[in-house]
Amino acid sequence: MPLVRIVPNPRNKAVRVLLLDDNRADADLIARELERSEIDVVLERVDSEASFTAAVDTFAPDVVLSDHALAQFNPHAALETLRAISPATAFIIMTGAHPGSMTSVSIRAGADDVIVKTHLGGLAASISHALDMRRPLGKLSSRQVEVLKLVAEGYRTRDIANRLALMKRLHVDSVVGLVRFAIRVGLIPLDPVSSERMSSA
Repeated sequence: MPLVRIVPNPRNKAVRVLLLDDNRADADLIARELERSEIDVVLERVDSEASFTAAVDTFAPDVVLSDHALAQFNPHAALETLRAISPATAFIIMTGAHPGSMTSVSIRAGADDVIVKTHLGGLAASISHALDMRRPLGKLSSRQVEVLKLVAEGYRTRDIANRLALMKRLHVDSVVGLVRFAIRVGLIPLDPVSSERMSSA
């Protein structure tokens, strides 16, 4: 699908949205909702693992909207690929049915939100919230992101984090704060081990 610019505004930087969806009708529905929103958007659609991986690198999206039921590629694999290439990029799962337990499972895996396609009214707000939450990661180098992940996994100390200015850049004042931020942006999964690590830090 060629690049599509929606409601351009030269005064503001457009949000680059990568839509991973193999259903053109659903993709058009999402595009129309974005057009109605107050967010300036540049939208590109892909429908396979290969095209998604290439677009993450070349299109450099600010946010990924991923269908939950792709024929040959699932959103959790897409999320894993995204986090390896661009951990600061927001990731929102789009589902055609009531998400049920999918929401909690997806959030634990590192997704920023789950949106039902038949209730797209909250999509713009979800995108804005996800971008705000991930914006601090843009201040970190790739090395600092990796160290943040290691700190959250218990392999680094407060002194190392301080020397790399992680705490100052992320506006946190403790290792617990670093761990919570890393979990919130999906660098590490939320699991009993993570919870135990926060309580003992």
